[in-house]
Amino acid sequence: MRFGLFGKGGADKARTSEQAGRIKTWARDRLGLPGAAAIAVNEIICADPACPGTETVILVMNPGEKTRAFKLQMAMAEVTLEALRDCLDQAGL
Repeated sequence: MRFGLFGKGGADKARTSEQAGRIKTWARDRLGLPGAAAIAVNEIICADPACPGTETVILVMNPGEKTRAFKLQMAMAEVTLEALRDCLDQAGL
């Protein structure tokens, strides 16, 4: 029997996967990344009072380059194309 102690399951997992996929597609298109580049999208909740709470972190791993990290101070479900564009613009991309 599974009690869901180690993450989301069912519909929540499918929704999270769909949201991450959407963000990956937007990032790949915006950055003009080749197919060999890997993108990871994760939502983290920081318990430190100095943190904004929930963040979406996007890691871009392009062969031959240093891994780049982009952070949006919002839950993954709240990330829009405009928010991602703003984040990448602030990073100079």
